[in-house]
Amino acid sequence: MRLAGKTAFITGGNSGIGLATARLFIAEGAKVAITGRNKETLRATATELGPNLLALEADTRDPASIDRAVASAVKAFGKLDVVFANAGIAGVTPVGQTELATFENIVRTNVTAVFFTIQSAAPYLNEKASIILNGSTHGVLGAPGYSAYAASKGAVRSMTRVLASEFAPRGIRVNQVTPGATRTPAWEPSARQAGSMGALEEALATAIPLSRMAEAEDVAKAALFLASSDSSSITADEIVVDGGAIGAPRGAPVYRARALKRS
Repeated sequence: MRLAGKTAFITGGNSGIGLATARLFIAEGAKVAITGRNKETLRATATELGPNLLALEADTRDPASIDRAVASAVKAFGKLDVVFANAGIAGVTPVGQTELATFENIVRTNVTAVFFTIQSAAPYLNEKASIILNGSTHGVLGAPGYSAYAASKGAVRSMTRVLASEFAPRGIRVNQVTPGATRTPAWEPSARQAGSMGALEEALATAIPLSRMAEAEDVAKAALFLASSDSSSITADEIVVDGGAIGAPRGAPVYRARALKRS
């Protein structure tokens, strides 16, 4: 098992990518502490994953809350080998239609809270620990209406590199997973607008070279690689899990269809 004897701390581990990662880490031998704000999903996750899972109610936007969660994780399982700063929120912020509170909440959740999560965990990190930040392809896509979310994920991308420099003297690696469209509960509002999840997936797939959304488990596997000794010489880097959407956009079905029409 790739994480045997290791301890991990995952924010937002009661849903989506965080939950899939907690499942995988435990299956690979780790003890995992997760945070979340929803008591019901935290209880359900604890019941599902058993004694190697510690579910902690915490709000990442409150540094004191994260301080308490980290301390509880260390008390239960020992010092940390992996920190996955996964918790985040999306949201549209079109110009001319956005309230200050909405914009600031996205930035506080996706940037400020990520930094203070790492700061809270820093004193408890073992030598050669792995820190993983959760980015997004929105950091480079330029999607209309997503200024706050895109800016926050662009900031995470920059922060990954700065933190990698800061933690290098301790032998601690800092990397990022960068999901594209991934099937998680976060897409439910968009699915309702599209009429169904199937209709939304079909529309999104036209811009993805592999013609499908990723699964949360796909991102979890990338996080596992970064958490394990398999990536022992990798830091200040990112793994993009988006089916080729930003690396090879012209390979997407929408462009293939146009090429056929021209021929």
